[in-house]
Amino acid sequence: MNLILFGAPGAGKGTQSELLIKRDTMTQISTGDLFRAAIKNQTELGKKAQAFMDKGELVPDSIVIGMVEEVLSKGNSSFILDGFPRTVPQAEALDQLLQKLHLKVDKAIFLEVPNRILMGRLTGRRVCKTCATVYHIESKPSKVEGVCDKCGGAVVQRNDDKEEVIGNRLKAYEEFTMPLKNYYKKTGQYAEVDGNRDTEEVYKSIKALMN
Repeated sequence: MNLILFGAPGAGKGTQSELLIKRDTMTQISTGDLFRAAIKNQTELGKKAQAFMDKGELVPDSIVIGMVEEVLSKGNSSFILDGFPRTVPQAEALDQLLQKLHLKVDKAIFLEVPNRILMGRLTGRRVCKTCATVYHIESKPSKVEGVCDKCGGAVVQRNDDKEEVIGNRLKAYEEFTMPLKNYYKKTGQYAEVDGNRDTEEVYKSIKALMN
């Protein structure tokens, strides 16, 4: 089964994707991870993406779609699209791409979380600069502050997790991404899950939709 997990920044898409990968042997396709790898390697694409991400703005469709096509062309089965599509034009481009590759999406699952909860989740998030392990200063701190439990790398706050930038990200999300609800309702692929619950409860709800 192929899924799209979407929702506002901090809604828990990455966390749920990790569980589906470990327990259901699915393949995650995260545009955020792809961008961060390109930024870390200082590729031309990475430099372009970083300029937008640091301002909390959406990366242009031309950059995103090309990157997703490259990954899907490798023949991944049972994939999860995490963080893509973010706009209706991207969804339309994805449909065309999937048709071209003889693939399909079975469910587009929206994780619903109130904005006040999202702000707390994001401003408290910390990420290892070396291995990208995610922590949270309240709910999941590293054993030693500023040091990754897994690799010993530096644990820092990303530029796009600072309060001012998060405000821009949520505003951009509401303007461009919310219309995806109506798009996927029309296609019959839409489903909604309450993301403001325990991680396991959210996972069980997603699994119920898959079954």
